[in-house]
Amino acid sequence: MAEHPFTLEDLETLRQWDTPTICNALETVVPGRRGHGFTVRPLVAADRKLPPICGLARTGTIRAAAPSGRPAEQDRAVRLGWYEYVERASLPTIVVLQDLDDTPGVGAFWGEVHSAVHKALGAQGGVTNGSIRDLDMLAPGFQLLAGVVNPSHAFVHMVAFGQEVAVHGMHVKHEDVIHADFHGAVVIPHEAVRLIPAAIELGARREKVILDLCKDPDFSAAKLAEAIGRASEIH
Repeated sequence: MAEHPFTLEDLETLRQWDTPTICNALETVVPGRRGHGFTVRPLVAADRKLPPICGLARTGTIRAAAPSGRPAEQDRAVRLGWYEYVERASLPTIVVLQDLDDTPGVGAFWGEVHSAVHKALGAQGGVTNGSIRDLDMLAPGFQLLAGVVNPSHAFVHMVAFGQEVAVHGMHVKHEDVIHADFHGAVVIPHEAVRLIPAAIELGARREKVILDLCKDPDFSAAKLAEAIGRASEIH
């Protein structure tokens, strides 16, 4: 198993914050990443009430609009290889699947069975530009973010796995750290994982100055300008 500059406890710590807060922290910790590394189009959350998920990326590509054209034995071998790939992880995982069809989401890879299977393999959830189904029967606590909801499998099949994929503008490589909730998903650079909590605490102290002022009945633009100046001096 690969070694990482963070622990399971570090990843679990990040689950206490929503994904926008993680993105805010990344603006401070890795400012060069401010404009990329996250989903930029809406995703459907299987359950908006579930807490954020955070884990190592397991990447793959799928198609569903037509049969794979491969022998059944080869399809089965690819699928079993995928399961083994997801299982080979030292920490919890997030599955990121790119649907390669011209119209993504024709057939759903994710449903009752695959959510249960992947949860058992150590995944916390999945992010895809494809489709999901069986929303009332998904494995408990398994979060899915998808491009669409669709009732059918169609001809869904695994194309390949372990390569770089792109889902709604977010480019993801094998073993990237992914944080996601109903807002979307973001890639966290490995070296930033342990720096995020302190950055969030700093951001909260700065924001408090502004938010407290907003409750003041004598709020004014002039007071806001002064508060912004004070907030910027907090380090």
